[in-house]
Amino acid sequence: MSGPGAPDQQPVDCSDLRVAIVAASWHQTVMDGLVAGALRACADYRVAEPTLVRVPGTFELPVVAAALARQGFDAVVALGVVIRGGTPHFEYVCNAATDGLSRVALDHTVPVGFGVLTCDTEDQAVDRAGLDGSREDKGHEATAAALVTARTLASITQATP
Repeated sequence: MSGPGAPDQQPVDCSDLRVAIVAASWHQTVMDGLVAGALRACADYRVAEPTLVRVPGTFELPVVAAALARQGFDAVVALGVVIRGGTPHFEYVCNAATDGLSRVALDHTVPVGFGVLTCDTEDQAVDRAGLDGSREDKGHEATAAALVTARTLASITQATP
């Protein structure tokens, strides 16, 4: 939801939604920025008390996101960062996280905000982390996307006989 073509979306009232944020722990500076952005988005959308859960790394995001979806959260935001190295580890973790989080959303009909940065360098990650001087705030964007989608799902459910 960033860069050219990003929607000009105004926050809506999501105060009735239960929201969980699951965040990896690797790359602490980047993760602190992503979490802060997610919490700012929750405040912007009037989510008073989001639940924050930390996991070791990005690979662990899907299983915890699934557990949170099963517990009745209306939206789950997954935050992580994987920085390319010299081994295939990058592709394995990125694919597992992407596939797993997509499966959580579809299997549980719960929006999962995808705030997983997949970057070639740490500088790219910092530039997307919502920190002072960053060009993008992916934690905020992923959270806003999940909240708007949760609101849309709620309206579809209410409109269905």
